[in-house]
Amino acid sequence: MSGVSTWGARHAQAMLGAVGRLARMPLATFLTITVIGVALAIPVALALVVHNARVATGDFRNAIDFTVHFKLGTPIARVEQLAKQLRERDGIDTVIVTPAEQALQEFRRVSGFGEALAALEDNPLPHHLLVRPKPENAVPTEVESLRRYLAAWPEVDIVQLDSDWVRRFNAILDVLRRGLWGGVFVLGLGVLAVVGNTIRLEIQHRRAEIEVTKLVGGSNAFVRRPFLYTGTLYGLAGALLAALLIWAGVSYLDRSVAALAAQYGSKFQLAGLSWRDFGTLAGVGAILGWVGALISTGRHLRRIEPRA
Repeated sequence: MSGVSTWGARHAQAMLGAVGRLARMPLATFLTITVIGVALAIPVALALVVHNARVATGDFRNAIDFTVHFKLGTPIARVEQLAKQLRERDGIDTVIVTPAEQALQEFRRVSGFGEALAALEDNPLPHHLLVRPKPENAVPTEVESLRRYLAAWPEVDIVQLDSDWVRRFNAILDVLRRGLWGGVFVLGLGVLAVVGNTIRLEIQHRRAEIEVTKLVGGSNAFVRRPFLYTGTLYGLAGALLAALLIWAGVSYLDRSVAALAAQYGSKFQLAGLSWRDFGTLAGVGAILGWVGALISTGRHLRRIEPRA
């Protein structure tokens, strides 16, 4: 048998042995995998919340619409001229002109005061523009610059922009993003601790077996190998459980979120894990399990030596 075949056979034997030991302790294995799965699912769920929030708000495109109200008596021709000038400005995505007559008709339709408004001799509503910047220009500095530009027109009476809400929402997402990385770090340490402690207990449980193996010439690397596979399997199984929890949560909320979005004329649907995300999660889980086992075996196996 060649060296490569021997190496592969030893690793296959170690992996199958790790699977067998986990199968012989179903309750303990299930509890450990559950803890790891929940620890991995929390930061992933937070990442999906941030992602879906950004998608739902169109990356702030709908939140930064300007409504530019002109002074009463401003000719519609002047409004059209300014709208044309604004469309030629860099960073502008959409400019929609709403004449005063159209605004009044829409207000009558949605307000329920149609008869009362019909008694008015003059239209109290002005012409206005709906201005939407391009997504790449939807940063706070660009938004404030555009607001000042519009407010400087002498024909403009009011420029409406819920910029405070935009800044608050942007700050919330920034906090969530920072919390995400903090959560990844803390819960990653938690996974290492869970795997490391589990491997430590197994090493203590198999102490006599390890002493005999070393007595007949087994190296630390040989003894360590099945424990590394055990840690890797713990991490991989925990990642699979985390993906299952995320899928169940998205499936549970998807219909309610879609119904809520429909009330606002949107077809938004919750986004779950992509195949790439799933692969990344599985890889991170396996690596954390392997590292946790490596740390634990490196610390505890050196203390076990054959008795004379």
